Amino acid sequence: MNKRTLSSLLAVCLAVSAMGQSGSQSGTISPYSQYGLGVLADQSLSFNRGMGGTGLAMRGGTMVNPLNPASYSAVDSLTMLFDAGLSLQLTNFSESGTSVNGRNADFDYAVGLFRMYKHLGVSFGLLPFSDVGYSYSSSSYLNNTIGSIKETYTGTGGFHQAFVGAGWNPVKPLSIGFNFAYLWGKYNRSVSSTATTTVNSLSKSYKASVSSYNLTLGMQWQQPLNRKDRLTLGATWGLGHKLGADPTCEIINVNTSTLVSDTTTFTISNGLELPMSLGVGLAYNHGESLTVGADVSLQKWGSVDFPSYDDANNQYTLRSNLLQDRTRMSVGAEYVPDPNHPSNYFKHVHLRLGAAYATPYYKINGQDGPKEFSLSAGIGLPLLSKWNLQGFMRPLLNISAQWVHTSAKDLITDNSFRISVGLTFNERWFAKWRID
Repeated sequence: MNKRTLSSLLAVCLAVSAMGQSGSQSGTISPYSQYGLGVLADQSLSFNRGMGGTGLAMRGGTMVNPLNPASYSAVDSLTMLFDAGLSLQLTNFSESGTSVNGRNADFDYAVGLFRMYKHLGVSFGLLPFSDVGYSYSSSSYLNNTIGSIKETYTGTGGFHQAFVGAGWNPVKPLSIGFNFAYLWGKYNRSVSSTATTTVNSLSKSYKASVSSYNLTLGMQWQQPLNRKDRLTLGATWGLGHKLGADPTCEIINVNTSTLVSDTTTFTISNGLELPMSLGVGLAYNHGESLTVGADVSLQKWGSVDFPSYDDANNQYTLRSNLLQDRTRMSVGAEYVPDPNHPSNYFKHVHLRLGAAYATPYYKINGQDGPKEFSLSAGIGLPLLSKWNLQGFMRPLLNISAQWVHTSAKDLITDNSFRISVGLTFNERWFAKWRID
């Protein structure tokens, strides 16, 4: 037991290191990450992603589901679950007949779950929150006096969550839970301009560092319909609050002939904020073989003011109408032919399908940002051996493939193909072994 506990702690420490490194390199290459807090990360695990990220009403004793902390109460009393995953993404960006390809890989998550007391499950781990990562430039000709202006845009960073959560089943149909996370990270964004016929260059640098918390509450109500069928209703509520961060804007004007620079720095006290969020999900289960679910979630970004520099008045202030409410809808299904079959490997394979649609949470030059549509498929492969077919240990390799289409009128269109791989360890740490 002690060796296994130390192994899990070591895995979490390695996950922290990996997530810290991915934060410096960023888990995205999208130019849309220059808006708001960046591209919001998919906080589902590999098994959810095969079902379009659906999971608010899903619960089971062999999976960790941080999308709704109320699900933790379903964990088996004899097991310790640990799940870690990574992803690879290939993306094509296109605009006005021009096309560019890119790729990136990232460590995604590491989570664990165990039963502390009867009807009480406890989870812990690391999850992404958002990513910032882009680098591009554009040139335009103005007139003979100024000539051509080249503008270069770069950004790095991201935000992550280390969380602990619990799910409690006080009465048979009802489970409640919470996730309390330490939210940390930073972003660095810059815009620099140079003209061909003038000797001055101008750059603007936007920075912020966050060290705060994130709290999510969850509820699930599971209603049996008959001996095999059951219906589950799930709901979540995320607390909106200020992050205590002081974003800055630094403007540097450099005379490239004399190398004399003029620097102006603006700071907004407590200028970043998380919105309130709500989610509702419904899932149908037929025994342990079939699960079908659907989720709807809303993030109230429209009520959040965001820092912005006003060129006309030379001010860096909080502005409204830069962000907007974000809605996400998803459906998904999982099928396992016969999870209780004693010997046939293929009867234990998990097959998954899903789809999702999301509206943007930011605006670009006053118009809505791009909408997102995705299709996904996944498979769960039991890593079974002769002795663990009897149920002593059920490690599961989860692989999902997602196609994500992001587009808006007169803006960049990107089509991404994402492969996510997660490995779930389900070990019977708390079983009492008997030797005959």
